[in-house]
Amino acid sequence: MTKLTMDGLLTLEAYAKTRDKIRAEVMAHKKNRNVMLGEHVTLIFEDEMTIRYQVQEMLRAEKIFEEAGIQDELDAYNPLIPDGSNWKATMMIEYEDIDERRRMLGRLLGIEYRVWVQVDGFDRVFAIADEDLERATEEKTSAVHFLRFQLTADMSRALRQGTRLSMGIDHPAYRFILDPVSTAVRESLLHDLQE
Repeated sequence: MTKLTMDGLLTLEAYAKTRDKIRAEVMAHKKNRNVMLGEHVTLIFEDEMTIRYQVQEMLRAEKIFEEAGIQDELDAYNPLIPDGSNWKATMMIEYEDIDERRRMLGRLLGIEYRVWVQVDGFDRVFAIADEDLERATEEKTSAVHFLRFQLTADMSRALRQGTRLSMGIDHPAYRFILDPVSTAVRESLLHDLQE
């Protein structure tokens, strides 16, 4: 899959002129890449378009225009783009009440390793979590994790042939199964896999 380069980014000025249009396109694209797993966990499946938007927004917010700074952002975000044999997702754990969030992040320790996807007829694929850095402590998990789901070529072929896809979480304090994943999400995720 394509990784972002400096040549593929807009300058701060060019981005400012087209930001509203780009934002609308990305938000529409993300509708079919967000998966709610119960009331409190959302997976946002990343791809080149979503990460390009994140990088452009970071450059804009931080007013980064020097090559070294731009390259630092690319180095940080490029690993979040799927490489053709996997899906990569940002996992958000959300509780509105601050006290409940604090309590639940303590109870949900290790949840990032218990998130799974399953192609019908194959074993569950559990997430490889936070390859960039450790986000949990011994007392609590983080509210944000970065996950990778590594699929086999046989799984990819089966999905292309219309096989059902499900997702879920198997953690003692949080269990949820989404079966099946919506057709729109499934079709969007197929674009992340090489033929």
